[in-house]
Amino acid sequence: MSTQVKIPQGDSKVKVELTIKELMALTGIRFHGNHNIEISARKKLNEALEETFELESEQGVPRQMLN
Repeated sequence: MSTQVKIPQGDSKVKVELTIKELMALTGIRFHGNHNIEISARKKLNEALEETFELESEQGVPRQMLN
């Protein structure tokens, strides 16, 4: 079963400032012994998303579907 999600203004651009290491961690490169790099990058992305849109399930996009 396929569910189609419509995101208002889904093609809008958002700027997020990441370090090179954070960007690399998001592409799948593992920094053994320093998992905090990936955590930091994901946190920045989530914060930018929350600042751009108020994520509430009543708006049609449950937050869990965006993680």
